[in-house]
Amino acid sequence: MNIETKWLHAPENLTPVFSIREAVFMKEQGFQNEFDDTDNTCWHLLLTVDGKAAGCARIFPDKGKMWHVGRVAVLPEYRKLHLGSRLMDAVADKVKAFGGDGMVLSAQCQAVGFYQKNGFTVTSEEYMDEHCPHQDMVRMLEQDAVSEGTK
Repeated sequence: MNIETKWLHAPENLTPVFSIREAVFMKEQGFQNEFDDTDNTCWHLLLTVDGKAAGCARIFPDKGKMWHVGRVAVLPEYRKLHLGSRLMDAVADKVKAFGGDGMVLSAQCQAVGFYQKNGFTVTSEEYMDEHCPHQDMVRMLEQDAVSEGTK
């Protein structure tokens, strides 16, 4: 199994990313407001398995040196392969490369455990986003010792 990740930014072809999001968030989970203007300016991560689109995420600057993570999804047929954790590792690496100190996200409550396993901490009470309960989460990133000049 060949697993690869690729970062995309408009005007590159975002169709594979959008197809995953449509399948997971709209068709599977019933969300209506999946696409927005942020898609035109953020970075999109595409994860492929043997050349086929399997997972995605997007990031964009938030406040200060924090980055917002969202639209993290893996197609049903690729779940149980730990691809979500690979997505989150790739996201953390990209945020670090941009000089970010941490990541924030709005997690569906059913996915809070997944994000906690990937280093995130809950920072809000539960709230509704469309029809689904969510909670805000944060993960601070450790910069490697080399970049801090301690080695």
